[in-house]
Amino acid sequence: MMSPARAVLLVTMLLTCAGSWLTAQERRSARDLGITVGVLQPGVRNAITDVAGVRVGQVTVTSGDSINTGVTAVLPHGGNVFREKVPAAVVIGNAFGKLAGSTQVQELGELESPVVLTCTLCVPRAADAVLTYLLSLPGNENVRSANPVVGETNDGYLNHIRLRPISETDVLNAINGADTGLVDQGSVGAGRGTIAFGWKGGIGTSSRKLPRSLGGWTVGVMVQSNFGGVLSIAGAPVGQELGRYYLRGIGGEGGEGGEGDRERRIDDTGDGSIMIVVATDAPVGSRNLSRLGRRALAGLARTGSAMTNGSGDFVIVFSTVPVAALATTGPLGNDQMSPLFEAVIEATEEAIYNSLFLASAVKGYRGTVEALPLDSTLAVLKRYGVVKP
Repeated sequence: MMSPARAVLLVTMLLTCAGSWLTAQERRSARDLGITVGVLQPGVRNAITDVAGVRVGQVTVTSGDSINTGVTAVLPHGGNVFREKVPAAVVIGNAFGKLAGSTQVQELGELESPVVLTCTLCVPRAADAVLTYLLSLPGNENVRSANPVVGETNDGYLNHIRLRPISETDVLNAINGADTGLVDQGSVGAGRGTIAFGWKGGIGTSSRKLPRSLGGWTVGVMVQSNFGGVLSIAGAPVGQELGRYYLRGIGGEGGEGGEGDRERRIDDTGDGSIMIVVATDAPVGSRNLSRLGRRALAGLARTGSAMTNGSGDFVIVFSTVPVAALATTGPLGNDQMSPLFEAVIEATEEAIYNSLFLASAVKGYRGTVEALPLDSTLAVLKRYGVVKP
């Protein structure tokens, strides 16, 4: 039987999810604000779910001001991913983070579980819950080894992270509730307690669809943004103009950057983390998926991240074409990858912007983190010609 405390937490979680959704709707995505990133067109939803078959599920967990965290799950298809493995790769920009299951993905080039994102100290519990899910699937009754993939960022400023508030039920609800529709963005799911560039970060997504002449493939990206740097939006120095950025006040004289603490703070140290999940329906093998993932880091760099010493910058990238089918049809060749490279750079950049633009302010364990101010940000973007006056 569910304990009274857990029941209260779940009710609070559901009510807060609804409130966060309404708050996010009052804000607007980068594209809705007139910011065009790159030269390629997005998919219908401008989300990772534009890649056919990809599903996203999220659970936001809150309690009072002390608990602000959650779970975000990405599934490559609606079947038994353990039995229908997909090609995959993991790319690391800076490895100050915990990405469970990454070594087997790198070694075998295959993904056999949902990709789950949560908070740092919740990774072991989330991984155990993913095992519960995988072992319970029909056809997996005799499975004795499975590789759950769970990533994280540290939300310890807004979330009482030492309580490790994620439960198995939260993870299973995120996985089982995943669908192919629109993706909630901002201060939701695993992005509930995150901070980016000193403002409220969160979940963001975007996609790009190549024209038929280039294969017609789709690339979708979802991010959990929780990192620092010098915010740049489509080339405009927004962070500097708004007076909040890494190494502010140092000038050209050098000085200390981060303080060796993995935990995010309001006065941005440049440290933090980002999890980037990339999906494509292009028939790409693990080697070229790794190359695709490295280009996602180029999109990250465009937003102003320096991937500092205290930052965990990870890319989990997969194709939705099953391994067995890819072995029959054969993967795309090297010469066919360049348009996909451009697509993932643009989608990653825009997904990060969306994680900021759609995030609402959150009052948390150690204080309140304000959302990126839209009016003053748009004023900067207009001065630099990014948005029309």
